[in-house]
Amino acid sequence: MNGIYIHIPFCKSKCPYCDFYSLRTNEDLNKQYVEALIDEITNNTRFKKHFNTESFQADTIYLGGGTPSVLTGEDIYNIITSAKTSYNISENAEITVECNPNSDIEALIPYFKKCGVNRISLGMQSAVDKERKKLGRSADKQRIFDIINAFKTNEIDNISLDIMLGVPEQTLETLKETLDFIKECDVKHISAYILNLEENTPFYKMQDKLNLPDENTVCDFYECTSDYLKNIGFEHYEISNFALPGYESKHNTKYWLLDNYLGLGPSAHSFLNGKRYYFPDDIKTFIYGESPVFDCDGGDVEEYIMLRLRLKQGLKLNELNALYGESPIKNIFKKAPLLKEQGLVYFDGESISLTEKGFLVSNSVISEFI
Repeated sequence: MNGIYIHIPFCKSKCPYCDFYSLRTNEDLNKQYVEALIDEITNNTRFKKHFNTESFQADTIYLGGGTPSVLTGEDIYNIITSAKTSYNISENAEITVECNPNSDIEALIPYFKKCGVNRISLGMQSAVDKERKKLGRSADKQRIFDIINAFKTNEIDNISLDIMLGVPEQTLETLKETLDFIKECDVKHISAYILNLEENTPFYKMQDKLNLPDENTVCDFYECTSDYLKNIGFEHYEISNFALPGYESKHNTKYWLLDNYLGLGPSAHSFLNGKRYYFPDDIKTFIYGESPVFDCDGGDVEEYIMLRLRLKQGLKLNELNALYGESPIKNIFKKAPLLKEQGLVYFDGESISLTEKGFLVSNSVISEFI
């Protein structure tokens, strides 16, 4: 089954670590963009060469950003209902909206319920207020707690929290404060990302002044997070993602399994029938009708191995053989025993997957096989 990703490129302000394509929210530009987006969803003018909307079956819709929750409830309702009307969307589809605690979310909830939003991804980053301020986040811990309860009161309880590891001035003690807060909130899913200093961000330019924890300490943070979450019932199902059983992100899992997904909006990527496409990082060209750009063929053996090894389930060698032949399997049998001795992979001759230690150095481990 396919997925649909819709990029909402607006934020109230730009976080100093973020390099995703986004702009300061503007009422007129918001309106133009939402109209262009709904027009494309309804008429399929830019992807009609690649698929027929009537036969495009999807069981996930994901509004990401940017900050989708800066739009009005009516805008979000119209976007999602347009997708439901135009595409063949499953009745029990997972419909996710990314939200920032700074937004006036309570006003959005009735619209979320009316259009079937059943999953929320909340950008918390940290439950420690001084860390959140360093990250450009103004809402405090109590506000986050109140928002989570507002969703639950309205029967939207599939909530994911984003947290960041290795942020300025973070310590093991402050990380545990965040993890205790997660337990108190009783949410279903956690995405835990290690802070990466991207070029062209304020953090990159001022990194020497940020008082960042060193690499070994960040590794300790990762292991602490994994151990804590597993002790309260979460499954570490992907390098950066943890979920209670049955609450894994259906949409994001499509990326790792090389399922088809349609991406709409500036900077959005698509993977359709083995081909990759993207829209340039330019809202004006999207509004004016620019077509997606062909990126490359996707789904080759290296990409398959890289993405499957991000998942705890890893990859089955018989499936790999059926898709790509014996050559990659020979390399796995050559490299895996030593990596297993080092505690980096699980390997039984039939399947291979990364251990917790392997997750920490995943890029190095995966490069051995591709």
